[in-house]
Amino acid sequence: MSPRRRSRTGWAAIGAAALACALAATMSLAAAASAATLYSDDFEDGDSAGWSTSGGSWSVGTDGSRVLQQSGTSSDARARAGSATWTDYTVSVRVKPTAFNGSNRFVAVLARAQSATSYYYLALRSANVVELKKLVGGASTTLASTSVPVSTGTWVTLSLQVAGSSLRGTVNGGSVLTATDTQFATGQVGVATYYAGAAFDDVTVTDAVVGSPSPSTPNSPSPSTSASPPPQPPAGQADGFASVTALGLNGTTGGVGGPTVTVTTTAGLLAAIDTTGPLVIRVQGTINITSKQGVRPNKTIVGVGTTAVVNGGGFDFYRSSNVIVRNIRFTNAEDDAINVGQNSHHIWLDHNEFVNPVDGSIDIVRGAEYVTVSWNWFRGTDKSMLIGHSDGAAAEDVGHLKVSIHHNYFDGSVQRHPRVRFGEPVHVYNNYFRANTLYGVASTMNAGVLVEGNYFSGVPFPCYSAGGYADSGPGRLVQRGNIFVGSGPCEVSGSVTEPSGFYAYTLDNPAILPTTVPAGAGVGRI
Repeated sequence: MSPRRRSRTGWAAIGAAALACALAATMSLAAAASAATLYSDDFEDGDSAGWSTSGGSWSVGTDGSRVLQQSGTSSDARARAGSATWTDYTVSVRVKPTAFNGSNRFVAVLARAQSATSYYYLALRSANVVELKKLVGGASTTLASTSVPVSTGTWVTLSLQVAGSSLRGTVNGGSVLTATDTQFATGQVGVATYYAGAAFDDVTVTDAVVGSPSPSTPNSPSPSTSASPPPQPPAGQADGFASVTALGLNGTTGGVGGPTVTVTTTAGLLAAIDTTGPLVIRVQGTINITSKQGVRPNKTIVGVGTTAVVNGGGFDFYRSSNVIVRNIRFTNAEDDAINVGQNSHHIWLDHNEFVNPVDGSIDIVRGAEYVTVSWNWFRGTDKSMLIGHSDGAAAEDVGHLKVSIHHNYFDGSVQRHPRVRFGEPVHVYNNYFRANTLYGVASTMNAGVLVEGNYFSGVPFPCYSAGGYADSGPGRLVQRGNIFVGSGPCEVSGSVTEPSGFYAYTLDNPAILPTTVPAGAGVGRI
């Protein structure tokens, strides 16, 4: 788990001076943010200030990063934070059960907590059940329940929304439970265990609720929002620019119509991607390759289960087309992990993970177009995504480099999310940017980039455009409906061709992205 940036804003009862600072910070962000974060805590400062506990044995420990731990398993245990006056909000927390003392024990997230014995809660039980419940004076009532797999040692994201009399709980963005109840109208948030040990991390409380449009950024239209459940991973069909009918193709279908092979060795993989004609290639286990290896047209390359790894090298697309790459973890690429170049088109890169490439994770260059990059996890990468390789490439790039980038998790990655030259439109929507130390998106060399409905957390420079970037000249960038928390302003300039003229899309409410994107991005989620 990557180190988490700590932020405590909102109304925690930690003294008048701290409250004044929190109010000032909130007001300073009001012009940029389109939804308010009432409270967040990732425990990276090593303490649990602002939390009140009851029962159990609570401490801040280390589990890859700092976490709040409850190690006792012989009783109930609860920890609460925030304001008793909060009304409508969504609280999300990552939780890892570490021990269950007996059958049907649980870990939980709390909302509208009145006291240690009265609140709403979403309980993840050892009996492979999740329950939406209320506790009134110590007496519990189950409002809704469904089956989910539960195990110790696995991180799970629990989210509980309270809006008026409506309650809504999710596990990893799915397993949706809903109920209506009027018992509690206000209250704190919290976490709990019942004869169980657990670690808790990344507690976030926002005032936005699913299905309710968040206030728009000044001078920008509000994004459309969906009242349906949070976004689920794509079911197997390309969207965005990869779905567009163009250049003789009706979207991107990969190896459909061809045979299926399973590869487990370097020789097997290299032979399969060099085969002429449609082919579905199932990658099983770890396969070591060197450099960037060419992929011929009409291929689906998909990892088997959760352990498919391409290590040491990557894939190169040279005048290739109609290729799908999904569910593969790329590690330690000695150059780029994926290079889409030389007029390649209709490429869909979905649900992959990128770890420690020497150069870029994904480059889209030299006239490539009709590319969709979706639901990928960029895990602390440096140069995450380059679109347009050179300031001198106008002749081959202008009118091309059409790319959709959505629901990706830029997790502590440094830069290029993406960096764009010449491409238009490049559509960056519904991504979660977390702690990107150099910058988020850069539009240069007259590129046209639409940055829409994203969530930026702890990003000092979300967007560059009017001033260019490094040695590259200025680009054009439109931003609308984004959420900026603990982040700087997004630099905008000019107008951009609307991607809706190429394909239909529906924006998800950006307030839910810190929960749904980490739960859905990367391998093992297709």
